[in-house]
Amino acid sequence: MAKTIPVSDELFGVIVRPLLTERSTILKERHNQYAFEVALSADKGSIKRAVQALFKVDVKAVRTMVVAGKFRRYGRGGGLRPDWKKAIVTIGEGQKIEVAEQAS
Repeated sequence: MAKTIPVSDELFGVIVRPLLTERSTILKERHNQYAFEVALSADKGSIKRAVQALFKVDVKAVRTMVVAGKFRRYGRGGGLRPDWKKAIVTIGEGQKIEVAEQAS
């Protein structure tokens, strides 16, 4: 069972939203891994604490990557979409994250 971690306001700012893509669905089914968009300033430790506190699961591993923003045209000009951070979280055997289950 997951350790009880007190939920603070800073934990809610770490996880932005779950990522529901074809690849994240395959990771969830085959490897018990869930994908989240997280704050750009979040580190692996704070992501682990946030997932454990908010979803009451055991986190085994966290992998992170920064996704570069894409160029987008706006009329005749253009600009860049902002960079964002993705986290792939591996949880313990037999556990689920219900929020990601309901949205998919």
